[in-house]
Amino acid sequence: MFSHISSRLRLPVAIAVVVGATVAVAAPAQADGRAVNGIEPQATAQAEGRAATGARTQATTGAKAAESSRTSAASAAGTAAWAAGTRAYLVITTPGDTTAVRSAVASNGGTVFASYDAIGVIVAHSTSASFAATMRGVTGVQQVGATRTSDVPADAYNPALPANPSQATTTLTESNRWDMTQIKADQAWAVTTGSATVKVGVLDTGVDDQHQDIAPNFNAADSVSCAYGKADTRAGAWRDVGTHGTHVAGTVAAAKNGKGVIGVAPGVKISSVRIAEPTSSLFFAENTICGFMWAGDHGFKVTNNSYYTDPWQFNCPDNVDQAAIIEGVRRAQAYAESKGSLQVAAAGNSNYDLANKTTDSESPNDSTPVTRTITNACIDIPTELPGVVTVSAQASGGAKASYSNFGNGVIDITAPGGDGATGVYSTLPGGKYGSMSGTSMASPHVTGVAALIASTNPTFTPADIRNALATQATDKACPSDSRCTGTTTKNGFFGEGQVDALKAVSGTTPPPTGPYFENLTDVAITDNATVESAITVTGVTGNAPATLKVGVDIKHTYRGDLVLSLVAPDGTVYPLEDFTNSDSADDVLKTYTVNASAETANGTWKLRVQDIASQDTGRIDAWNLTF
Repeated sequence: MFSHISSRLRLPVAIAVVVGATVAVAAPAQADGRAVNGIEPQATAQAEGRAATGARTQATTGAKAAESSRTSAASAAGTAAWAAGTRAYLVITTPGDTTAVRSAVASNGGTVFASYDAIGVIVAHSTSASFAATMRGVTGVQQVGATRTSDVPADAYNPALPANPSQATTTLTESNRWDMTQIKADQAWAVTTGSATVKVGVLDTGVDDQHQDIAPNFNAADSVSCAYGKADTRAGAWRDVGTHGTHVAGTVAAAKNGKGVIGVAPGVKISSVRIAEPTSSLFFAENTICGFMWAGDHGFKVTNNSYYTDPWQFNCPDNVDQAAIIEGVRRAQAYAESKGSLQVAAAGNSNYDLANKTTDSESPNDSTPVTRTITNACIDIPTELPGVVTVSAQASGGAKASYSNFGNGVIDITAPGGDGATGVYSTLPGGKYGSMSGTSMASPHVTGVAALIASTNPTFTPADIRNALATQATDKACPSDSRCTGTTTKNGFFGEGQVDALKAVSGTTPPPTGPYFENLTDVAITDNATVESAITVTGVTGNAPATLKVGVDIKHTYRGDLVLSLVAPDGTVYPLEDFTNSDSADDVLKTYTVNASAETANGTWKLRVQDIASQDTGRIDAWNLTF
């Protein structure tokens, strides 16, 4: 989390914003994850705690007062007037009735801002420098910790609603993207796009619910703002105060509607839990607690957390404040899981070995950072909490992304996050689209696959989904890099391997439904050449169908060099795909649908492959036709 990518949000390294045919590329994000030229960073995020490339967020609500919060979910106002010097604290006691401890807060110079009785956590505000020390001596109080090294903003007592951006319409049509084909999401959609009964929470900077690719799947009824640690259920409070959360939401579940992009699970429902605070885009512990409690009480099967809990990059149990933060967020995560919610989190963008921690030079990030010596007892929250699925990032083609954190025994699974010039393309506020790179972009791919698993296995518990993600992942061996330790089946760069969307929904490629013909003979693809592989079709009456299926399996080290076509028996050429020159991913494994109804079915059909560049080569490994 110390890299060129913003550490808090697990933000992207760069972002390209697209409206129609207009493309604007922003300057690289600053190392601290703050926005550049008004556009939030993409490689990291104060969001892993922030929202640019990967914000880490959580929200809560007071909807179930007896179970989670005694604070009215409908009220955004605090219980006292704001004053300069107001600080926030977690006061931790025995779960259940917190009446006595809440009374002690009031009698010792504090006010109760929010209370979560089910986990015994109270969010208190006070201007007294001795508040924490005094409360630690109160009967029934187990821990007290300051959640910030800066004042609580005045906005906490009268929060402004985020802007509702005007929406641009797009002429962009859905196409196969490298990140989706890499995890076989495009093949999974042929089986199922996910169930609308599955609710996914995006704990982040917020989500633009009006976006043309998000609106069809947006669940406003279960969306909220948890900024400042208390649920604000006003309409629109959940909207994006940056760009990060909207980008994440599109990767999870952008609608399959012919426009823009398709999410990993385009049939599930998305709820926004904004845990980032405006202006700072920081994700403090009370916000995360609120988010997890909300997730548990509102039936979210999965939440995505592309951030770390500010202001500490790592929280150390030998520090009284940070120990309370660890315990408070841990209890909230455990509560959410007990209610059936699985948390997925980004690993961070500092190219840092989370299994061998030594220093932290970026904390606290809400005031003046200092360099401190740390050990593995200090943890990244929520990424390293028990039960949370920790996700590293891959570049196109499958290598570890240069910025991605790693660590044997810490990383659970890996997914596409982008790197260099090739980012993850997704939704941005205002009907726009753009590319970002970061573990913040990798995590929502896993969240989407987890949602597909929940869709096809509605009785699965969080533990069941975790196990399925691990057992279905494609093994990724360590490269020639001494930092990667472990085995082919589980190691510090890739965990259990690359997430697999197709296995999540069926485990196999859907069987052919009509007459099926296949050629398994390899054909070499050489530089700057055109090659063909033939299939002779016999015994099929009449013309080919309007939905002729063309299955292609090509092994190639840079598919951006390739142009694919189907040639009918009479010589008619049907274009399949002209890969963009910048598509550096390996291989083509996908099925195309061709309207060949004007062609006689019987005869010799050919797959034509043009390689239009030098250096990278490959072969046609196999291809097939289904009539």
